[in-house]
Amino acid sequence: MSKEEAAFPVDGQLLMVLPRAGASIRNPDVQLPILRTDANGYYLEMRVDADPEEEGEVAVTRRVLLNNLSESEWAQLKKQYDNLDLNACTDQGLNKALEKISDRRIQRLFVALLTFLNPRQVAIVLFLYKETASRGNSPLVSFRSNDLLESLGYKRTKDGGFTARMRSQLNQDLVALHRTELVFAQSLNKGKQVGAKVTIKSILRIRDYEIDNVPRNFDLAKAADYTYELADAYTVALEFFDGPSRTGDYVLFPNSIEARQKSGGNAKHDYKMKLLVYLVSRMKWDKLSDGQYLLISKRYLLKNLDLLGSNNSRNHQILWRTIKQLIGEGYILKAQELPGKRKMTKIQFQINPEKLRCR
Repeated sequence: MSKEEAAFPVDGQLLMVLPRAGASIRNPDVQLPILRTDANGYYLEMRVDADPEEEGEVAVTRRVLLNNLSESEWAQLKKQYDNLDLNACTDQGLNKALEKISDRRIQRLFVALLTFLNPRQVAIVLFLYKETASRGNSPLVSFRSNDLLESLGYKRTKDGGFTARMRSQLNQDLVALHRTELVFAQSLNKGKQVGAKVTIKSILRIRDYEIDNVPRNFDLAKAADYTYELADAYTVALEFFDGPSRTGDYVLFPNSIEARQKSGGNAKHDYKMKLLVYLVSRMKWDKLSDGQYLLISKRYLLKNLDLLGSNNSRNHQILWRTIKQLIGEGYILKAQELPGKRKMTKIQFQINPEKLRCR
């Protein structure tokens, strides 16, 4: 990455909270989703508690404001919530947990919250940051849906389009990134006291969308909650975007970053994207020693890659296979396990500054 034109910046604040904001239901810091009401409305929310042993494992709440619900609709939602088998989420998978919920909208709301910021959605966010960098670094990004689907590696059908399933999934992902708010606090020194600044942001906000063939009937929320549709173009505002020239707080990613999705694969198994994002997040939390080295507990690596099953041998095989993938793609120059007590084992990473550069 000898020329800065070959890279694009992503905001540091976003990267610092990204792994926590996308923590799965299997993560021991994640609390079960709850329904909550206050003066501002009704919420479906899920909290990730802080881990006091690691500064970067901050508390983050992700929540969806349920607009325009009547009292009867709220009562129906609570009834459907009681049918959610949350224990099955970790034991038997999401589909099993949701099988007793009959309302498709409520099903999709829970799916959006429980799978928020999965690696496919992270790939979408990186695509948008890459797009804005190529157009002069504005928080507003306009794009064609087919261009984004193509960048994600999906194959076109014979008529030149994409399958209804792929198109529907993209709209659901965009709406999830739009209406899921992240709530987190940052410490502030106020004289002799320590205060906190609470931030509430979405990853992005959809400003407008376009339909090529009018009078095609398309409703953004309805498509996300009930149907299998996608608008032909969108304009979104990146809410974490501060602009690299204004804050100087960002990480440079290479334009050549590979974000293609495996055909027929499940986004939750994209360990390479999970590890890359976690390493970059730690680059913001920890100072690189000698400008290149990160030392991370293996326990936190496994937790943030969602490798939490009881098969330790499999977990470690996947971890090292993923590390070797990032070495093969040049993000990591070298990685080695440093001896220590079993639960204190750490891995030292030598980050390639030609691929990832922290500002």
